[in-house]
Amino acid sequence: MSSANGRPEGEGADADGAGGAEGGPPEQLALIRETVRRAKAPKAKPRTWRGAPLAKDLPVARVLVDKGVLHLDRYFDYAVPEDLDEAARPGVRVRVRFGAGGRTVRGGRREGGGLIDGFLVERVAASDYAGPLAALAQVVSPEPVLGPELLGLARAVADRYAGSLADVLQLAVPPRHARAESRDSPPPPPAPAAPDPGSWRRYGRGADFLASLAAGGAPRAVWTALPGPGWAEEIARAVQATLASGRGALVVVPAGRPTARVDAALRTLLGDDRHAVLTADAGPERRYREWLSVRRGAVRAVVGTRAAMFAPVRDLGLVVVWDDGDAGHSDDNAPFPHVREVLELRASRDRCGFLLGGWTCTVEAAQLVETGWAQPLTASREEVRAAAPLVRTVGDGDLARDEAARAARLPTLAWQVVRDGLRRGPVLVQVPRRGYVPRMACARCRAPARCRHCAGPLEAQDARALRCAWCGRDEGSWHCQECGGFRLRAQVVGARRTAEELGRAFPAVPVRTSGREQVLDTVSAGPALVVSTPGAEPVAEGGYAAALLLDGWAMLGRPDLRAGEDGLRRWIGAAALVRPQGEGGTVVVVAEPTLRPVQALVRWDPVGHAVRELAERAELGFPPVSRMASVSGTPEALAGFLASAELPPDAEVLGPVPVPAAEAARGRRPGGPPAAEAAERVLVRVPPGSGAALAAALKSAQAARTARGGSEPVRIRIDPPDIG
Repeated sequence: MSSANGRPEGEGADADGAGGAEGGPPEQLALIRETVRRAKAPKAKPRTWRGAPLAKDLPVARVLVDKGVLHLDRYFDYAVPEDLDEAARPGVRVRVRFGAGGRTVRGGRREGGGLIDGFLVERVAASDYAGPLAALAQVVSPEPVLGPELLGLARAVADRYAGSLADVLQLAVPPRHARAESRDSPPPPPAPAAPDPGSWRRYGRGADFLASLAAGGAPRAVWTALPGPGWAEEIARAVQATLASGRGALVVVPAGRPTARVDAALRTLLGDDRHAVLTADAGPERRYREWLSVRRGAVRAVVGTRAAMFAPVRDLGLVVVWDDGDAGHSDDNAPFPHVREVLELRASRDRCGFLLGGWTCTVEAAQLVETGWAQPLTASREEVRAAAPLVRTVGDGDLARDEAARAARLPTLAWQVVRDGLRRGPVLVQVPRRGYVPRMACARCRAPARCRHCAGPLEAQDARALRCAWCGRDEGSWHCQECGGFRLRAQVVGARRTAEELGRAFPAVPVRTSGREQVLDTVSAGPALVVSTPGAEPVAEGGYAAALLLDGWAMLGRPDLRAGEDGLRRWIGAAALVRPQGEGGTVVVVAEPTLRPVQALVRWDPVGHAVRELAERAELGFPPVSRMASVSGTPEALAGFLASAELPPDAEVLGPVPVPAAEAARGRRPGGPPAAEAAERVLVRVPPGSGAALAAALKSAQAARTARGGSEPVRIRIDPPDIG
């Protein structure tokens, strides 16, 4: 044996692959081995509390375990050890052992099972379960994060969207961060003074709306904002009026850039540290710290993206949603809640004010006004004309007669507007992003081609007969219901080289792009061409001198029920950044001028467009007048699910139809069917009043299916944003 290291000769340091003095291990290698040894050391596990006495008062804890499967969407009872009695309060995070069954019972208590996180919902004196109870394994933190108001809201959202309570709480309660939790929150600041109405006077009942909030009222309004940058300050004034009454306010916007604008407006009016900003990209520590300041009542005003829609604001007096038609308001995680619907629930449950605002008006917003649930908040036509730019159109007939349009993408009128606008400032050019899918329309009048049976959109693939994208029926003898024409036209996306072509047309002018790769926030007031995809338009200092809205059919021609509404929303979103007509602001839209969305843009009448769309959908039985659910999966799984579901008697099943491969890959979630596997979809439609029954039936069928251990997943989405 070697006296140096206690190993046989020939097994020194060099045998280990590393050299060292006198055959001993080097210091670095020894440090690494020690680090690995410590890392492998078993960590302390939560106790099983075998033989430990139980709490004397309310010894049973009801726990919601963090299992998103529907057949486990209920509370489970656990025994509370005496040592955890003080910390085990309702609303805290706990860890419990789950899944052991009744096989291992010692001393009258169940043991075994894997550790799982959960929330302690309540403490009770006795359990309804007659068998032995397992004990709480650990109270993760004494900080209560799940109050009764948030729990009730999450349950209502889960029921409405046929989802599980655990899935909703994953969206509502951010992950714990110990360092953020250890910091104390300051006391709440005093209530500010009621604000001056300011630019709210431009709206007919705007000053009255703010006065009602400041007096403690709960007005509900659908607000059509005037074009320009003043919307953020107007929201901030509504928040200040609510805070002046001693209540809290919650503002939800679709993305980070509008969040920053409302944040800046609130800081200007209220000062620093008077509100919290909740966004998903804020980072775990900062997000949890801001969320805790709201939960503890240190701040009573919140602005953020859809992650903030469940924010536990104390004494909630106002909820605000801006631009509810934006896809960013629809959550991509089960059960896929929409911000607008969640805030409607909060306004009804908390009896607080509600403000749904935007430059445009969605069909859902128009329905709120029509049913009397909310009141319209609009400006007079004189105010609209004074704030809006001049809108001009270039249709198919103009393009056919335009030599410049045939030689290049820019029609003569658009070229002239760009040239004149560049003399006074920047010019915005909006082009549709890639991925817009064409649909069929009448070649003569451009009316969408729809199915005679269910009014779904017709599509053609590989020169085959037309087929409905909803019910899957073939259509071999289509003719236009509007003009009687028999010829169809497929609307396709045009040029992808807009920036290069404009750079060649105006070589002395800088060209900037804003899109998926790089989104600009602002641009200077100097002459420049700003090419942007919809939703990525930067704000220009002093407003744009002009704007071009190219390839209008690329947006209006999508196979989507909301194509017209969404196209108008994106156009107005860009045109609202242009200077008023009195200052020379001009917008040119390249689209057929006789189409309803184009006419609404020319008149700057998004409310009228939404009202007419609502009436048309009511006649055809489309959402939001009817309720609809999308159910998708493999053909075998889908057929089995529909056979077991006890749908309402008035439910109508449309389909099944194949799910496009691109859509299946885009919507695939962990545990979902592989993208390459064939998937089908059905739409289930019910008339008004049966939406809750439909959600309950689908949820019950899904729970029964998961309890049986169905291997092939079925995806349910209530009120899907895209139905074709």
